[in-house]
Amino acid sequence: MKIEEIAPEALKLSPMERAALAASLWESIGDPYRDCGGESDDEAVALAISRDREMDNGEVKPVPFDEVMKRLRR
Repeated sequence: MKIEEIAPEALKLSPMERAALAASLWESIGDPYRDCGGESDDEAVALAISRDREMDNGEVKPVPFDEVMKRLRR
């Protein structure tokens, strides 16, 4: 079954049922932020600070959330 078939049906559920479904789906993938890059907490914080500095300096341009989600759905 494809997401294009499931999503319209899921959106017919009540808000409480959608929240339960979302929680169930989230739990089924575990913690996507754990071990995603293999860095320690200190390394992850250093990377975040570095990336923040790059954005502040104009070296990189952040991508808005909506655009990220659109790209992921392709």
